[in-house]
Amino acid sequence: MNAAEVEGYLRALQDKICATLEQIDDCATFATESWDRPEGGGGISRVLAEGDVIEKGGVNFSHVVGAGMPASATEHRPELAGRSFRAMGVSLVIHPGNPHAPTSHANVRLFMAEKPDEDPVWWMGGGFDLTPYYGYEEDAIHWHQTAKKVCDPFGQDTYLRFKQWCDDYFYLPHRKEPRGVGGLFYDDLNEWGFEQTFAFMRSVGDGFLDAYTPILERRKDTPFSEAQRQWQLYRRGRYVEFNLVHDRGTLFGLQTNGRTEAILMSLPPLVRWEYGYSPADGTDEARLMADFLRPRDWLGVEGLAAL
Repeated sequence: MNAAEVEGYLRALQDKICATLEQIDDCATFATESWDRPEGGGGISRVLAEGDVIEKGGVNFSHVVGAGMPASATEHRPELAGRSFRAMGVSLVIHPGNPHAPTSHANVRLFMAEKPDEDPVWWMGGGFDLTPYYGYEEDAIHWHQTAKKVCDPFGQDTYLRFKQWCDDYFYLPHRKEPRGVGGLFYDDLNEWGFEQTFAFMRSVGDGFLDAYTPILERRKDTPFSEAQRQWQLYRRGRYVEFNLVHDRGTLFGLQTNGRTEAILMSLPPLVRWEYGYSPADGTDEARLMADFLRPRDWLGVEGLAAL
């Protein structure tokens, strides 16, 4: 087990993602701020704002330590209460300005619960998911094709397992709506052993740009109307609701006295809510809600798993 090697990979991943997104935007650059956590550890926050392509994007690295496990971490593992912890990861959210370009989110992380004279209990988690405002099937298919490619070296059922977990996790029960078209989500992963699980972390982390940048390049210059922009802002409200009400990562960061600005950098700069709103029947907006944002076998592979 080599936590230093994981940290080195995560720092390099942050650099690579920021450099690639700056090339695509070709206007704004990521502002960088290092921060320290009084209880131990710290991180590097990088935020790009008001670019030609990216209205707001954040790519954060953090490595924090603490003397006691937060409630969000022991809710499903009460036996770990009282252990110290170490958590490191990269988390990012990209909010493009063009309504035809989807919001994207990704993270990869390592968590270790430590106790003197005992081996640490560790696991990894992460994934990536896509939140479109207009439904383009070719984008969703490419996104899931890349997700499957990320998973294929790690077992025949890995993509389907973590796709289902993503569909289940990124769901707003108070709205009875999925947040987007899913992707991959996994947590508490340690059954493969450290080296294989770390290899999967690298596959997911490196796969994000392969999944997202072709979609962003394809949609960033699509003409749009003011009505479409207002729809984007309205749908961003669902993103905010999920992150503030349901997201485990947000809760973990706040419960461990993390840096609030870094934790909430995932929120879009502009958003709107409208009471009792629903789009008109037959519109692209209505089709997004009724058809596109529903769990779907985008690759036609779910039935093959039973053969």
